[in-house]
Amino acid sequence: MNIKFSTYLIASGVILLAFSFSINLKAQELKSLSGANSPQDDQNPVWVGDNVLLFTRAFHPNNLGGVTDPGDIWMTKKNEEGIWEEAIHRADLSTDGYDFALGLEDVLTLLVYHKGSGRNGMYQYSKFGKDWNFLRQVNFSGLEDLQGQLLGRVANGGKLIFLSGIGPESYGNEDIYISEKTGIIDWSEPVNLGSAINTKGQEMSPYYNPSTQILYFASNMHQGAEGKDIFIAKKIGESWKDWSKPVKWEQISSRGSEVSVTFISENEIVWSSTMNSDGFADLMTFETIVPLEIPTEFSSAPPAILPPKASIQEGMPKGDNKSITPIFPNTAIGKAEIQLSQLENQNSNKVDDGLEPIVSWLVIDTKNKKQLDFDLEFYKNSEVVSLPNKDSISVSDLKAIGVNEVKVSSEGFFPKDLNINELKIGDKTVVLLTKLEPGSILVLENVNFKRGTSELEGLDTEESLIGIARFLINNPDVKIRINGHTDNVGDPGLNKGLSLERAGSVRDFLVSKGVEFENLRISGWGGSRPIASNATEVGRSKNRRVELEVIQ
Repeated sequence: MNIKFSTYLIASGVILLAFSFSINLKAQELKSLSGANSPQDDQNPVWVGDNVLLFTRAFHPNNLGGVTDPGDIWMTKKNEEGIWEEAIHRADLSTDGYDFALGLEDVLTLLVYHKGSGRNGMYQYSKFGKDWNFLRQVNFSGLEDLQGQLLGRVANGGKLIFLSGIGPESYGNEDIYISEKTGIIDWSEPVNLGSAINTKGQEMSPYYNPSTQILYFASNMHQGAEGKDIFIAKKIGESWKDWSKPVKWEQISSRGSEVSVTFISENEIVWSSTMNSDGFADLMTFETIVPLEIPTEFSSAPPAILPPKASIQEGMPKGDNKSITPIFPNTAIGKAEIQLSQLENQNSNKVDDGLEPIVSWLVIDTKNKKQLDFDLEFYKNSEVVSLPNKDSISVSDLKAIGVNEVKVSSEGFFPKDLNINELKIGDKTVVLLTKLEPGSILVLENVNFKRGTSELEGLDTEESLIGIARFLINNPDVKIRINGHTDNVGDPGLNKGLSLERAGSVRDFLVSKGVEFENLRISGWGGSRPIASNATEVGRSKNRRVELEVIQ
């Protein structure tokens, strides 16, 4: 069964549109941090002093995980002329998973969150000159239970951490939590800030100023929100659940999504916004320093309510990171925003009653990060499955009828096959497709060989190549070069020979399935064309690959 989706992406029952425009708010000209921004997603700015701003950049080819990397840490500096210099990749603070900086615990200690590549949790890095050296992981009970899009910040003084994520006590989607430092490397279990701050929507990227007891955070549900906007609330009691009614920060609001404010000084801020992009976040500030319009009087919030008994975590094993963790921050390509008036009509993300959300998709052109129209085909053991005619499809629905693979395709692009276990629950399944044009290169991620040989190995390898063969047969005018690569370990001559033999094995398999021999060429490059560092096993594994290069 084919299902057609348009770029008016519908997720959580809400139509997602990308906005591109410029604004002038109250004669206060806004500007992009031109040196810090890129065509990719730039967000979560964190000021660490010495004119240095750290931030997270997703999908950049120089990230340790390449264009599929959900976020590495980058750095920009403000020079003496007030110009933000070109951003520099901080590989010493990054992995090939999702990384973001929370800020300074003290003048020499930076806290960083990692997810993936063997590091999962909160880590300390120690400053040595201009470099950051890995120190150790901190003890953070309950951090593994926070899923969804994690963002957060260390409060001034390094005694508090405010985090956003989906936890057992969440009211719906991401909520804001607080943790207090209890020892040198020990932090308390995160506590939900309560219903004055958190709603059924998304509350994210908290920044707290202990001296004023004011909390800044992003929300798409509080009164007046258009997309995500920054809201301001003040702590008005002894408990961390005692807050004033949040007020929208009109001074920096736009019809895009504003997230992640950081203060550089009392009157200077940087934040991320999608106002001038196709859903990707840019770092923004004011053209000139202007007085910040922060409320001085706050009204009481409504009486506190308890979170719903059933959250989207219900029925999931505790700490099951694979269930709902996104592969990159949701703001990266315009998370569908939940408007207050639309909440009750949602059919696709029923966080109230514990029902599993439908599978939602975000299909992106790998080269220019544009959203694509796409088709889906569902397979059960290589046979196409006709799905029941219903409005919602969940992962459980698919598994119940035996679906074990989904093919995502878009006209003019290489298709991609996903195992049923790769689909996300409670968040978008993100698929990057490679355009079918001369010069395009597709890495065959699921093609494996027996160690030290050119013999294809595994059912995944065969199924992946069958899908490629089917696609090439349906596109008989396309000519492909199959490039074999190795790491740089061992004799260069032997590596080059092995890489050529592996490319030949892939060609032979495709020909056996009906692809024209004349449409396939092969090359072996050995270890001469690495795409990652050969200094680590993770990098070497990325360099051992087979690629399809479009030559016509």
